[in-house]
Amino acid sequence: MSVNGRDPAAPQEVILTEKSSDFNAWRFCVAPMMEWTDRHCRSLHRLLSRRARLYTEMVAAGAVLHGPRARLIGFDPAERPLAVQLGGSEPEELAAAARACADFGYDEINLNVGCPSKRVKKGAFGACLMRAPDLVAEGVAAMKAAVALPVTVKCRIGVDEQDPEEALFGFAGRVVAAGADALIVHARKAWLDGLSPKDNRHIPPLDYDIVRRLKLAFADVPIVVNGGLTTIEATRERLKEVDGVMVGRAAYQDPALLLAVDPELFGEPASFADAFGAVEAYVPYLEARLAEDVPLAAMTRHMLGLYNGRPGARAFRRHLATQAQRRGAGVEVLREALAFVGAPDEAQAAE
Repeated sequence: MSVNGRDPAAPQEVILTEKSSDFNAWRFCVAPMMEWTDRHCRSLHRLLSRRARLYTEMVAAGAVLHGPRARLIGFDPAERPLAVQLGGSEPEELAAAARACADFGYDEINLNVGCPSKRVKKGAFGACLMRAPDLVAEGVAAMKAAVALPVTVKCRIGVDEQDPEEALFGFAGRVVAAGADALIVHARKAWLDGLSPKDNRHIPPLDYDIVRRLKLAFADVPIVVNGGLTTIEATRERLKEVDGVMVGRAAYQDPALLLAVDPELFGEPASFADAFGAVEAYVPYLEARLAEDVPLAAMTRHMLGLYNGRPGARAFRRHLATQAQRRGAGVEVLREALAFVGAPDEAQAAE
């Protein structure tokens, strides 16, 4: 199948020239993850990397328009660069939601065409929209007309019995023609019949090569690959073929990975020498939210994997997970937990 005059299946070397600033914006992204990438998580992640592009949890366009908007899409400007991910399929509703999000100061509007949740079977949002590329294109065009921000799409390589080659390239052609500024591709099919959302994250096999061929076919569009990336080394390999990488569970379960993003992928100094420095910088945020009656556990739950692999990490996690749940728990609980992994001044004294 020829796309834009090129044969994406033809063997050829991928040579990526120096990116424009727009392309570089998606070089490393942290995936939107329901019940994980809330504002507390994003505030921690931003301390670990200045350059990572962060995404909100998916929020339904209708909820943005009719729900408690400040609670749903409010954020701290320190989290930027930050994209909001919308779920929906009705072009006018998506456009109105995009305008509302733009007013809040987001850097990007991302449309969810990849979620395999049971709710997608109703056709409202997510991976089932891979079967409706024209409708997605209408939504993209409506959002592009409504806001001056980049409008991007996160999709799968296909769903159920679709042929990925036809599904992905046909879908990409339509949404790019409608004005999509970048495509983020989870390099797996989604099986809406027969697999749970959890199983859809790892059972369908990864196909990085089809995303590589998509980049060859759409040279002028930033292409970002998502799925199965767990190390900086793995992301570096994928960046030889595409413009950006999106890391999900690995960035959440081992957040210290983000400390390597700026120096390893952007050639810039890390925000902090180690996780201890980032935690100390996070304390004022914790104190400010505690003063607003946000429970400590709602924030520290995002830190449980911060010291994975370090002696005392299990005790750190256990203490934080149990004691932060106490009524009135404060920052002292975090400091007690840190004692299990060794405070930085203690580590230096031991040298």
